[in-house]
Amino acid sequence: MNKTFNRLAPFIQEYIYNNNWTELRPIQTAASEVIFDTDAHLLVAAGTAAGKTEAAFLPVITVLHAENPRSIGVIYIGPIKALINDQFERLNELLREADIPVIPWHGDVAQSHKNKALKNPRGILQITPESLESLLINKNDDLPRLFGDLRFVIIDEVHAFMGTERGCQILCQLARIAQVTGKQHRRIGLSATLGDYELAQAWLRSDTDKQVITPKLEAGKRNIKLALEHFYISDGALSYETNAYSQYIYNLSKNSKCLIFANNKAQTESIVAALRQIAAQEKEPDIYHVHHGSIAASLRQQAENAMREKDKPAVTAATLTLEVGVDIGNLERVIQLEAPMSVASFLQRLGRAGRRGKPSDMRFVCAEEVLDEAPIYEQIPWQLIQSIAIIQLYMQERWVEPFKPVKYPFSLLYHQTMSIIAANCEISPANLAKRVLALSTFQYISQDDYRLLLNYLVGIDHIQKTDKGRLILGMNGEKIVNRFQFYAVFPENLEFAVNCNATNIGSIAMIPTVGSEFGLAGRTWQVLDVDFRKKSISVKPTEGQGSVFWRGGSGAIHTKVLQRMRRVLCEDTEYSYLQPNALKRLKQVRELVQGLGLDENYIVRLPKGKCIIFPWLGTAGFKTLERMLNTFCRESLEIKSIGGSCPYYITVRLPRDKVDNLEPEITSLCTQRIIPEHLVSEAEAPQLQKYDEYIPYPLLRKAFVHDYLDLNDVMLRYEASLSC
Repeated sequence: MNKTFNRLAPFIQEYIYNNNWTELRPIQTAASEVIFDTDAHLLVAAGTAAGKTEAAFLPVITVLHAENPRSIGVIYIGPIKALINDQFERLNELLREADIPVIPWHGDVAQSHKNKALKNPRGILQITPESLESLLINKNDDLPRLFGDLRFVIIDEVHAFMGTERGCQILCQLARIAQVTGKQHRRIGLSATLGDYELAQAWLRSDTDKQVITPKLEAGKRNIKLALEHFYISDGALSYETNAYSQYIYNLSKNSKCLIFANNKAQTESIVAALRQIAAQEKEPDIYHVHHGSIAASLRQQAENAMREKDKPAVTAATLTLEVGVDIGNLERVIQLEAPMSVASFLQRLGRAGRRGKPSDMRFVCAEEVLDEAPIYEQIPWQLIQSIAIIQLYMQERWVEPFKPVKYPFSLLYHQTMSIIAANCEISPANLAKRVLALSTFQYISQDDYRLLLNYLVGIDHIQKTDKGRLILGMNGEKIVNRFQFYAVFPENLEFAVNCNATNIGSIAMIPTVGSEFGLAGRTWQVLDVDFRKKSISVKPTEGQGSVFWRGGSGAIHTKVLQRMRRVLCEDTEYSYLQPNALKRLKQVRELVQGLGLDENYIVRLPKGKCIIFPWLGTAGFKTLERMLNTFCRESLEIKSIGGSCPYYITVRLPRDKVDNLEPEITSLCTQRIIPEHLVSEAEAPQLQKYDEYIPYPLLRKAFVHDYLDLNDVMLRYEASLSC
């Protein structure tokens, strides 16, 4: 052991010896030195299973042990309850011999435990952003007593928060605590997937005057097993038939500990139903589980427990609910259905396997429907190409997407305004503006913008002015704030609960008719009754395959991924991880692309005045180009329709004599000084965030233009998109 070990608290040293650690990991030593020898914030950026949690907690607990705080000493913020529960078990074991309580705090924790913590606040508080918001509102007078001697805030999976309104909410909460206590705490961010360290450091130190130290460590060589296979399927076969695709996945996961990642709930349900069907045919045991946000908590827990159980096979299909660092034991393999949305997501999922010195084994499986006489743009296997691009960006360049800060989070501005008013009961407009606009999250929001919002909220009775000119919640505002759903800044799922007898199975968004059948938790259910008042559906189990009631997944793809996809199509490189079908399909599509001239052009002409644009731009840039065409070209080129599939291609239908003008028109647009506001009409006010319906239209337009479109991406990357 090194000298850092000797600085740790005695009970921690004993814990390390009892767990047969031979040495502290490099990240644990480096992090401890930052905590012990500086007053800086700390960003722990290391791969999965590198010991990040211990890197934060070992020195932090040592500091708390040396000088017991007079209040809660540490706030640990996790993105999901499952991660908090997992960390609770780990910390409890570590602190068994110390007089430092660990307090989990979220919706599933009994109120009696919370009351005990409120009565004697100390130790480590493990909490979600939503539960922290509840504390700030409902226990405002107690905040100095609860957090008056707060030393550290640990934000786990920090990449999951940065660039989101939920992340902005956390920064607001921490700044509000500092305002009340008059004391700056130290922050520790933990992540395995960061693209831009400087951006992450800037985010972590928001509203503070402390620097952020990120220990730079030599990255160890990672042992990775990768394979990518491709299948053709007939229409509907992915969901309902036993086929080569399903059989391949069954063989990959048979008799093993395996996690299957899908990009949406429907895929998880469909693949588990198919795997169960194959297992039944082969008279093999049912080892299959589904894990996503619409599955009942008890069933999600069953899946996690099955994955942790040693020496017993278990297969779970999940969305991003198991992407973050919940410990699910030693996985033998991860299977990815279709392409992940980002390199960051790929790394998170890759890191779920191969822990404790074993290689990370990840298999991509891409399916493509057989389409007779498909148009050219549908003949490109986009998921296959995107998978290769994402793998190459990491394997060759070690590139990960940087996050894009939210410039105008008006929905959150509404939320924090209402939260602060509710916490204080009443407040002067000047004091409210001072407290809100001082938060770095709202640094780009002007006083005029805020005045417009407040006047609007007064007009719709979300806020009222008292006779003394102070602000209180209005009648309509109270209805919003007094709902527990208010604590979250992300939209709640308006789903119906599904119950079989007294057991909750989960929930679905679309309402089925009585007698119909649908899939949930990997099984098929028949609807017995629908209670619209209670928003519940009574069901019984049945045989066969049922429809899956969820829409497809969504997410933003970075421009660099699209540009790498073009390179995959243009170059002649053979990738060692491609399996026979995938290798053959890539060769076919490269021949197609070469025949179309996509290595030199980005517009393909089709008969009857139809053109296909391949912009090779990310989601925001793609949508911006779409709007540019609609705003500036529709009339001049007499465009009849604009369609396509974001972010892969745009279809444009126009008169034949105008086809030759399309490319010069786009080129001309990209050299002009277009004002972003010109891309949104006066009558347009997109409502994309939870509280956008309470935001004045001019502010909504401003937010949409600056946070959801990217004119610079189109302008700056246009030339690059023209060459491989």
